[in-house]
Amino acid sequence: MIIVMEPTATREQINVVVKNLENKGFRIILNEGDVMTVIAAIGDKRLVEPQSLASYEGVQNIKLIQEPYKLASRTAQQHDTIIEFDNGVKIGGNDKPVLMVGPCSVEEDYDGLLRVAEAAKEAGVYFLRGGAFKPRTSPYDFQGLEERGLKYLAKAREATGLLVVTELMDASEMDMVCHYTDVIQIGARNMQNFKLLKAVGKCGKPVILKRGAAAEVREFLLAAEHIMANGNEKVILCERGIKGIDSTFTRNTLDIAAIPVIKKYSHLPVIADPSHGTGRRYLIEPMSKAALVAGAHGLMVEVHHDPDNASSDGAQSLSIEMFKKYAENINRLIGRIDYDNHHIEAKV
Repeated sequence: MIIVMEPTATREQINVVVKNLENKGFRIILNEGDVMTVIAAIGDKRLVEPQSLASYEGVQNIKLIQEPYKLASRTAQQHDTIIEFDNGVKIGGNDKPVLMVGPCSVEEDYDGLLRVAEAAKEAGVYFLRGGAFKPRTSPYDFQGLEERGLKYLAKAREATGLLVVTELMDASEMDMVCHYTDVIQIGARNMQNFKLLKAVGKCGKPVILKRGAAAEVREFLLAAEHIMANGNEKVILCERGIKGIDSTFTRNTLDIAAIPVIKKYSHLPVIADPSHGTGRRYLIEPMSKAALVAGAHGLMVEVHHDPDNASSDGAQSLSIEMFKKYAENINRLIGRIDYDNHHIEAKV
């Protein structure tokens, strides 16, 4: 790390900082300029709290040379992580993006879920998503079917061959959810539920980690680090929108720029959720296209057999007919993107 001292810092103040770092095993390189002194500290920065060091008299600021998300960073691994599933589907690298579609909540109408799954399979989709445990803002809103919902998802998988993605909310339900699902989702509200992250770090299932509604990219990557540090490197990051200043027209602000930023600093796959990212079904397709062009490895989209009467998030869900048209347009775009060279081929 680099410690920049104030121009007015005294020799005694500089020595206090140097001595503190040396006592923690850092090798110090002192650069005394005409205006200010810069201290380069080489060592394990986990041994020192930067904010504590910043409170020392005479310290102007501290610059971290290596990010704390060591396992998730490009520094730790230059090549992209590619997560491969038993059916041969891959997420990450230059493989073509995947779609994950399904209702926000699994409801009593299993036939409706099956219709969505069949339409997804027909469109070339490999993943069926749906919530059995629903973290709702109001305690009076639909909370999900719990294990019965998981059984419905597993039944739809058996009928279609689609892989199941569902949310885990509590570590106590880990065994149950793992029994029925192929991919565990950690929702935005639980992005910094460190006990839960530690628990999924010890399971063998791939994990989709959603970005918190007010989380910085650095905090997002550190949340992934908690999972990886506990043994699970199969982490897929999901940009699902952050709180913006205009909630009149959109539910959240889908941070498209976060996709290339994450790909620059992390080797983990990153997908986008334009349903939660906008909250409006008419925005799903244009934002899906933007996310793909920005480099997303996949899209998570809410599709419901009767969105106007859905138990949750109907306003941001596509109907089956809307989805068919959407999938046609998205698959056409995917076919035109050169993922090795990161550009869109001209129409012929």
